[in-house]
Amino acid sequence: MSEQSPEAWDEAAASFDEAADHGLSDPQVRSAWADLLVLLLPSAPAQLADLGCGTGSLAILAADLGHDVVGVDFSEQMLARARSKAGGRTGISFSVGDVSAPPLVEATFDAVLCRHVLWALPDPEAALQVWVTLVRPRGRIVLIEGLWSTGAGLPSERVVTLLRRQGFEPAVRPLLDERYWGSSITDERYAVTAQKPGS
Repeated sequence: MSEQSPEAWDEAAASFDEAADHGLSDPQVRSAWADLLVLLLPSAPAQLADLGCGTGSLAILAADLGHDVVGVDFSEQMLARARSKAGGRTGISFSVGDVSAPPLVEATFDAVLCRHVLWALPDPEAALQVWVTLVRPRGRIVLIEGLWSTGAGLPSERVVTLLRRQGFEPAVRPLLDERYWGSSITDERYAVTAQKPGS
């Protein structure tokens, strides 16, 4: 079984939110991510796709900020938890799907948001080519990634290069503040944002 298989993530779902930056249950961590999303995302209300949404923490936070959000993940158990956490909120839905080829309509989103997923895909460049098609002209791609102390992840320079190949001019924001993670960090964590060209 691959570490990136749906079955592996189904097994991880029960404990996934225990990490401070996954569950966002700590008020300080949640507030830091809310402030960050305000900076990274278009003004609300906007149509967002959260790809690899896991248990839905960022999707729910974006919905609470006034956005209409579709979350996509290939783990049924992650999505079950996401739906439970979303409760009766309006403006948010979740779909099972492969984020490399998400079951979404092209050119319908103001932003595609993806946190800690691009690095794990077998072909990040091919996935980005698909994600770009989901965004309307002048919409944006928002990627939250890292190069972790374990050696896993992607350096920001690699993500910037991949987006430039798609005709974007990305901006990198380091995410070193421990409020995002619930503890101090020593590795590279960052957000890359890029606006799709268009009229």
